[in-house]
Amino acid sequence: MDGRDEARAGRRSRANWILAGLIAGVGVVAFVCTVRAGRADSALLFVGLPMLLATALALTPARTTHGRVFLVTTIVLLLASVALHEGAICVVLAAPLVYAVVHGSTALIRCVRSASSTRAYGAVLLPLLLLGGFEGAADGFRLAPDQSVETVRVVAVPAGELAGRLAAGPRPTGVRSVPLRMLGVPVPRHVHGTGLEVGDRWTFGYHGTSHGPGGQLVAEVDSVAPDRIGFRFVEDTSITGRWLTWQRAELRWRAVDAGHSEIRLTVGYQRGLDPSWYFGPLQDALLHEGTGHLLDMLGLR
Repeated sequence: MDGRDEARAGRRSRANWILAGLIAGVGVVAFVCTVRAGRADSALLFVGLPMLLATALALTPARTTHGRVFLVTTIVLLLASVALHEGAICVVLAAPLVYAVVHGSTALIRCVRSASSTRAYGAVLLPLLLLGGFEGAADGFRLAPDQSVETVRVVAVPAGELAGRLAAGPRPTGVRSVPLRMLGVPVPRHVHGTGLEVGDRWTFGYHGTSHGPGGQLVAEVDSVAPDRIGFRFVEDTSITGRWLTWQRAELRWRAVDAGHSEIRLTVGYQRGLDPSWYFGPLQDALLHEGTGHLLDMLGLR
């Protein structure tokens, strides 16, 4: 390499660093604004900002770009978990998405830089990916936040005895669900309440964390029929309120035979995490496990 080539390489290197610094600065400002606006659980944090971070890192000269991206992303995830007071569950749930976004963006940018034939595709794909990172950044820009989950179970209890069993209310019990145990999902530890009359309440208390109390969730009976009971949620200070808002629950049952009944638990909630294509199915799966645990607490195994 002659002196002119070295000078051009130096100019490219300095230009890359300047551009990367500008991108990183925009990312920091966007991060601060997102947190202060109360949008820490939007796709802007999980998709948009990781893309900006990956872009900044991909534009800086290095032999192992993906290695540096992985290292910096891991550090950022750990710092975010501390700064946002999110438990390990949030880091675990969001990490696969964040890693996929940063490494996918890095690979795309490197392809665009190395092959002129892919530049047109990259010019289209990168803005589209970045646009997807703004889901949840505003109240009107959310895709299907209202969801519901249903759990059906056949139990060895005659249909005529189910109302009496349910009237005793839920009681704390061990967590049988492997996903809930592995991820450390918060489950109620202090449970009390009885009755199936309109106005009766069931209270689910959660253990606190190192950053504060776990709070409680209070469900109130608001409709009663011979084969069903409906609940509305009148208080939610629980730790789970960071990830979802409970809306309504309903228990229905029918006889299968003389000694068995089918019980169906349906719970409506509003998803608190975006993007929808990732956290929608994930929260649905976890809530399915959670409703199964509620049936366990009612003694309906």
